[in-house]
Amino acid sequence: MRPVIVLVTALLLSSFSGLACLASDLDGFTGQKGTLKIAGGTAHIPVMKDAAQAVMEMNPEIKITIAGGGSGVGIKQVGEGIIDIGNAGREATTAELETFGLTMIRWAIDGVAVAVNPKNPVHALTSEQLRDIFAGRVTTWKDVGGEDRQINLYTRDEASGTREVFWTKAIKKEVIDTKANVVVSNGAMKTAIANDPYAIGYVSVGHIDETVAPVTLDGITPSLETVKNGDYKVARGLFSLTKGDPQGLAKLFLEYLLSPSGQDIVVEKGFISVQ
Repeated sequence: MRPVIVLVTALLLSSFSGLACLASDLDGFTGQKGTLKIAGGTAHIPVMKDAAQAVMEMNPEIKITIAGGGSGVGIKQVGEGIIDIGNAGREATTAELETFGLTMIRWAIDGVAVAVNPKNPVHALTSEQLRDIFAGRVTTWKDVGGEDRQINLYTRDEASGTREVFWTKAIKKEVIDTKANVVVSNGAMKTAIANDPYAIGYVSVGHIDETVAPVTLDGITPSLETVKNGDYKVARGLFSLTKGDPQGLAKLFLEYLLSPSGQDIVVEKGFISVQ
């Protein structure tokens, strides 16, 4: 990991301390104007949208655009100077940091939950069963205690940070069956599972609601509490990256995410704060 990450994080924390003295965590945007382009990890979007809305309501001279695309897209586009902030649901590799000269800031912690349709009676699996399912060795729900129906797999594309964490920590880099359906975002994954009673996929714990049912893995239910206390191991940081040190609106926006108001948004959207 490059030393600059620690240094910049320290800089932001220092700035955060300064922000705490201001009347409002948004005061730094006073008198500013311009456009801030953000893209990448889809798990980040709910937080980004609320933070951007707060900034733009406070200062209409600032326009903030937010797009998805996955962690790989966020890292690549910020590295190429296409966007100002790239979001990633995994740590950028040393090669990515050095190639693009990136700075990475973690502003939330999240878990990646295996999820099924709420109508599915199977709400608990072992790690071995999960690997067999995603490898295509187990193909019916009957084999794991459910109905005699085909298991419909859903996964994310290889640019997804959510996929990277699931693949690395939940199924230990097992090869995912090529017949798995590929969806493009956490939101699309939720929709697919909600509309398919025989689906299995994975989503950010922060995206779990009544439309999808989390699956207990090796006796541990994915939740904010189990992620926070370390019992649930399929967890990750949510990161934002800039090309070089954060500057201008990007710096102000990242400071806001780390401020008390920004961290309140993190918690409201179902993630764990880092402050």
